Amino acid sequence: MLVLRALYLGDAITGLPALRMLRAARPDHRIVLAAPDSVGHLALAAGAVDAVTPALELAPLTNAPRNADLAVDLHGNGPASRELLAATGAYRIVSYAGGDASWRADEHEVDRWCRLIGEAFGIAQPWAALPGSLPIPQVLNGLRGHALVHPGAKAAARRWPPDRFAQVVRTLRQAGHRVVVSGGPGEERLARAVADDAGEPLTGLSLPDLLACVAHARIVVCGDTGVAHVASVYGTPSVLLFGPTPPARWGPPPSPAHRVLWHGTESGGDPHARQPDPALLAITVGEVLDAVGPIMRTPR
Repeated sequence: MLVLRALYLGDAITGLPALRMLRAARPDHRIVLAAPDSVGHLALAAGAVDAVTPALELAPLTNAPRNADLAVDLHGNGPASRELLAATGAYRIVSYAGGDASWRADEHEVDRWCRLIGEAFGIAQPWAALPGSLPIPQVLNGLRGHALVHPGAKAAARRWPPDRFAQVVRTLRQAGHRVVVSGGPGEERLARAVADDAGEPLTGLSLPDLLACVAHARIVVCGDTGVAHVASVYGTPSVLLFGPTPPARWGPPPSPAHRVLWHGTESGGDPHARQPDPALLAITVGEVLDAVGPIMRTPR
């Protein structure tokens, strides 16, 4: 079985429940995931696939196995991703494009792909859940019980202003809490600006180290980005700053551990805008600190 989800951290995490459903539905198949090298190992760690073949977003699957019994498009709803799978000579393709399942624009990302697999393989609800999809990593250098502040996001529309993140970091540190400021690839300057403004050293973290840092944190404070989904997987309490995309589509699973701050509308805003979304800017530093405080006072 060849599965396509050539996307990055947040999408890799939110796709794990659907991959686990595939594994349970076809235990005798060898499942090969086409995904970027940087995140493909997460599906291996989850025990959901047997191998990963390197793939970039909507690029030809030159290294993928040919003539698979089954190919599954967990990438998108258009013909482009389905055609990539068809070019490998797969005998059968499960996808939204050209398939029986209907795409729902307002559906949560985790539910969307679980429903595709559920309908294709006759799996009734409840479907696989996001929490617990990955094994808990070992503690990184004794780092536990800290506040992890992650100011980055792939799109500018989802980036809360760095000076506000710095205020949160300073306040937490002044209250006696250990704070870690992190940044993903391409976010180094932003993370350093927040750390420098707050007078806090920047912790450079590889992806495996970042996962460990999230897993053993007291709290994660970030926007609508991949780190938020990592917190959901590990059950780490979080305060999440949403805009422009509604949390109903990308937010955490219902849990008192997660606090979502959101001042937008159900229709959302432009996720590709070059400036922070107005709904995101409406979130104040005081709101974030009010949400963080009770969590930091509760032992984990």
